[in-house]
Amino acid sequence: MSLLHLAIIAPFLMAIFIPFLYKGFRRIHTGWFVLIVPILLFSYFLHFIPIVKGNETVTKTIRWIPSLNIELTAFVDGLGLLFALLITGIGSLVVLYSIFYLSKKKEQLHNFYVYLLLFMGAMLGVVLSDNLISLYMFWEFTSISSFLLIGYWYQRDGSRYGAQKSMLITVFGGLAMLGGFLLLYIMGGTFSIRELIGMADVLMSKSLFVPAMLLILLGAFTKSAQFPFHIWLPDAMEAPTPVSAYLHSATMVKAGLYLVARMSPIFAEHALWLWLVGSFGIFTMTWGSFNAVKQTDLKGILAFSTVSQLGLIMSLLGVGAAALHYKNMDENLFIVATVAAIFHLINHATFKGSLFMVVGIIDHETGTRDIRKLGGLMGLMPITFTIALIGSFSMAGLPPFNGFLSKEMFFTGMVRVLDMDFFSLDTWGILFPVLAWVGSIFTFLYSMVLFFKTFSGRLQQEKLERKPHEAPFGMLLPPIILASLVVIFGFFPNILTYNIIEPAVGAILPSLLKPGEHFVGHISFWHGFTVELFMTIGVITGGTLLYITYPKWKKVYTIIPEKLTLNSMYDRGLYWAETGSYQLTRTYMTGFIRTYLVYIFIFFIGITGVTLYVKDAFKLDTSNVAPIGSYEVVLALIVLAGSATILLAKSRLTSIIALGAIGYTVSLFFVLFRAPDLALTQLVIETVSVALFLLAFYHLPPLNRHERSVGFKLSNALISLGVGLIVTLVAISAHSNKLFDSIAKYYIENTHDKAGGENMVNVILVDFRGFDTMFEICVLGIAALGIYGMVKLRLTQGGKADEKK
Repeated sequence: MSLLHLAIIAPFLMAIFIPFLYKGFRRIHTGWFVLIVPILLFSYFLHFIPIVKGNETVTKTIRWIPSLNIELTAFVDGLGLLFALLITGIGSLVVLYSIFYLSKKKEQLHNFYVYLLLFMGAMLGVVLSDNLISLYMFWEFTSISSFLLIGYWYQRDGSRYGAQKSMLITVFGGLAMLGGFLLLYIMGGTFSIRELIGMADVLMSKSLFVPAMLLILLGAFTKSAQFPFHIWLPDAMEAPTPVSAYLHSATMVKAGLYLVARMSPIFAEHALWLWLVGSFGIFTMTWGSFNAVKQTDLKGILAFSTVSQLGLIMSLLGVGAAALHYKNMDENLFIVATVAAIFHLINHATFKGSLFMVVGIIDHETGTRDIRKLGGLMGLMPITFTIALIGSFSMAGLPPFNGFLSKEMFFTGMVRVLDMDFFSLDTWGILFPVLAWVGSIFTFLYSMVLFFKTFSGRLQQEKLERKPHEAPFGMLLPPIILASLVVIFGFFPNILTYNIIEPAVGAILPSLLKPGEHFVGHISFWHGFTVELFMTIGVITGGTLLYITYPKWKKVYTIIPEKLTLNSMYDRGLYWAETGSYQLTRTYMTGFIRTYLVYIFIFFIGITGVTLYVKDAFKLDTSNVAPIGSYEVVLALIVLAGSATILLAKSRLTSIIALGAIGYTVSLFFVLFRAPDLALTQLVIETVSVALFLLAFYHLPPLNRHERSVGFKLSNALISLGVGLIVTLVAISAHSNKLFDSIAKYYIENTHDKAGGENMVNVILVDFRGFDTMFEICVLGIAALGIYGMVKLRLTQGGKADEKK
């Protein structure tokens, strides 16, 4: 195993030891042990910067399932490294923040940190996987671990609801994404992303290309909370603030952006990709910012602002695909959108992470996040005030912070859409800069609401649960670091340009990579009196006017009735699905085993019979059939007699004896067919079965009149005859249709040489079919645990478990 693979699984390995550390060192906050992992990983990934800066990559492969072309291939390029640094860097700060935010006396810290480490490892697996199947495996692991994190406070209804909502929507998208991956494999014959990128031109001519694109985008849109799938993200704010700061600023919601960026070299030259990614993104940006303004909970504002910012980055990734289309002009005219997407992705992680932590501090020190109860905290919490000012103004796109730079580049990318004379962008493309400007106005507005409603005005102490005061330094340090990065990246953005941004952009637009040449320009504050500058002035002016006049126009949010909102539709849809499934289930789940067997047997008869007829599969070939001896006829008659005895017996003891007689007779068949080991196995099984039946016999009630009299039912007779006939036909047809050479010869030739065994049956079960045997043992183990649990469970008459017992 390579060091790179070890870096991916390190969080999973650490998660194993967390419960032991939690119990063994109760005086020490468990977070101090966890903090070591992201710090070491962040330090490890830093050493890849010089490698990717030189347009080089690192690949390490572990063969997993070679027969299916599935490998655990860890691949580091500019894009994967950027996300790995965000995952581990922000992860380090979040863990440090959680040490002071979560009380070791009140919280189940071992659960929290196990979930957090599982999520961290899953995210690293997503962004560093080259194989589509391994990427999907880690992708769904992020959904599971985020479900656990969001529902950490499972005692709360809101936490359970939010966790379920995020799980249902993101897993739905993940399954669709898996379908897209399988279609790519069908077209390209490989699960390797790099190999698929190399055959992008060939894939584009395939009929499955567009369906694969749509399914993959469905997965990306659900994970990155694009409209209309964004409804899960606000409800996910029920999670502890460290979780929100981690999942919704730098990791989980960015997974969809990563997927779009990673798949861009394959799909970007198709018009539908640009329009879907760009239009969904820009509409999500505007819709999210518009809805953020009406929120009264600080985390609610940040939730919708995250939706908006994700839409902004998504739209830039869509528009940036134009750099691969326009070959007759300087491609740098259009690459600015992709550069802005990567730059803003970094900036968003810094200012949004700091703001989430600020909100957690306010909630921790005042007991509320309701802006209607807050105000006047500037003098009481000066450090928190300063961090909030930097984060809010950067989010609003104001200088001299990094958000201003990437917002200006965002405007540039949207304005240059009008220069594109393909895919109807020269006409309908006007929607991109218009929606970008409108969405930015509301972004400015909710940023000002977040900041001024919290820190300015009069202190409303009577509405607060606690007397406000500054948080401890340990809780302030992580947001201070993030706020410092906001300022540093604002004044010195080019420390990222050629080390981080350009390699990431090169991974998204590989055709632009030219050895020894830079294609990302110098980032600076002033570019003269440009359209973008006047758009910014308009944003500030319009946002200020809307802020001042908000009481006069806020009724616009009541235009759409509550029952027509997406959340209401989701709730009603879930209710109808649950109710409908319950009603449907009641029609066939009667509680009678006979009914279930009737369904199973009728379905079996129908499907198997129709298949035999349609495929003309029935054949009768007696050329290789051995003669039937008198012993076999006698044994068959004994089996038939035993079966009839079981049905007609008037006592359970007689039925048990008849059942045992059938089993022992079958063992005689094995003896006749020269399979003594199978005969011994059958004898052991029958002996144990009969013994168990006899042990339970004492506890069985006597047969009642209904059970003693077995009446004739035509339906039962037809079903039993049908099953017997179908099984007989299948057996005869299977013997008569030899589509392949018998595998028996292979076992005869290889049992001794490859498995080192003399007993062929044992070798087949243990070696050649080892996985089957292992899974069977697992099933038996699970059944045994279930039986043990049921035996240990004692219920009172009220239905509740008796804890004393």
